Amino acid sequence: MNPTTPFDLTPLEVVEALDRHIIGQHTAKRAVAVALRNHLRRRKLPEALRAEVAPKNILMIGPTGVGKTEIARRLAKLARAPFLKVEATKFTEVGYVGRDVDSIVRDLVAASVAMVEEERKAAVADRARAAAEARVLEALLPGGSDEGRASMKQLLTAGKLEDRVVEIEVEEAGGGAPMLNLPGMEQMQEQLQQAFGSFMPKKRARRKLSVREARRALMAEEADKLIDHDEVQRDAVWRAENAGIVFLDELDKIAGDASTSGPDVSGEGVQRDLLPIVEGTTVQTRWGPVATDHVLFIAAGAFSVSKPSDLIPELQGRFPVRVELEELSAVDLQRVLTQPEHALTKQYQALLAVDGTHLEWEESGVQAIAEAAERVNREVEDIGARRLHTVLETVLEDVAFGTDLGTVRVDAAYVERKLGDLVEDEDLNRYVL
Repeated sequence: MNPTTPFDLTPLEVVEALDRHIIGQHTAKRAVAVALRNHLRRRKLPEALRAEVAPKNILMIGPTGVGKTEIARRLAKLARAPFLKVEATKFTEVGYVGRDVDSIVRDLVAASVAMVEEERKAAVADRARAAAEARVLEALLPGGSDEGRASMKQLLTAGKLEDRVVEIEVEEAGGGAPMLNLPGMEQMQEQLQQAFGSFMPKKRARRKLSVREARRALMAEEADKLIDHDEVQRDAVWRAENAGIVFLDELDKIAGDASTSGPDVSGEGVQRDLLPIVEGTTVQTRWGPVATDHVLFIAAGAFSVSKPSDLIPELQGRFPVRVELEELSAVDLQRVLTQPEHALTKQYQALLAVDGTHLEWEESGVQAIAEAAERVNREVEDIGARRLHTVLETVLEDVAFGTDLGTVRVDAAYVERKLGDLVEDEDLNRYVL
């Protein structure tokens, strides 16, 4: 079975697409591009060989804020692949009693189901809208004449009735029994909800809504009726198994600390629990059994205290591709501010334009912001590009508050005046920047 597959992107096309959103980190981009391409190549192999080809999982090493998560998220979006980001530390919460690691697979399939449902509903959107408007028309003019309906339909189509209030019958969101927050109970709770939900009738209620809101609610109902949910689930499971991408963050936090006398028992236990999922196993979900043999895992961590070699050997072996991401220099930070498709400077320009404030970014001002962020990262704590948000908020505080209005030219002098001595004073920038 081979349902709708992701775009057939070449590694060069993947890197070029990532370059539009992420600055630098060319080595990491090449690695994930090749991994994605191999993901796609495998599907074109003979069936016997296809089953034997395992994904080449990737371990990205680098400080926070340099683009690790964004690379994985953008990669999944490019490939239209189910994507899940999960922190390894969540499995060590409250001592050793963390979440069940099988929840990774269940959450990945849930994301896949949502993705496929959205695609199928988009495909039937025109039919759903026509059915919804027919129901809205009936609510506007119940039992009316053909002439009256035709006249009302013209007004509805022209958008002249959007704010009129109508009373319609809609499905109520099911409340259900509260979920118990107990480890190991998630699968049982999902099965119980599925079993009871299959024969419990859906509640319906009459609500007064504007025509605009009624159309939206009824379109969702009609689209849900038009799609084949069994087919959606089959497609979603296939896509999760063959195209799914799991981004496993903070892997270094569960690695043994070389500065201690022995490994962290909790961390090593989580590593051993994760091992079968990464190696390839089958997990029972509410959508049926799901195999992880061909899910692509991208792990990441700073590894500033521990090292990749502190991971258990079995887990190390499941991440054969390792790339080290570089710290961001002032030049990199300046490019982050201006070059991406939705760069921060463009975002602030658009946000403040809503209130009639026109921001003019001078190159000297952008350079001064980047240098200030790089200096604080170097002297206090390196949080990468995330430091730019803090510096920008400080520089533009008066503009955003409404003190500086009209046209505001952000040059080096303006940045220096707004930051003042904050960047130079270590005690102050530790808390403010």
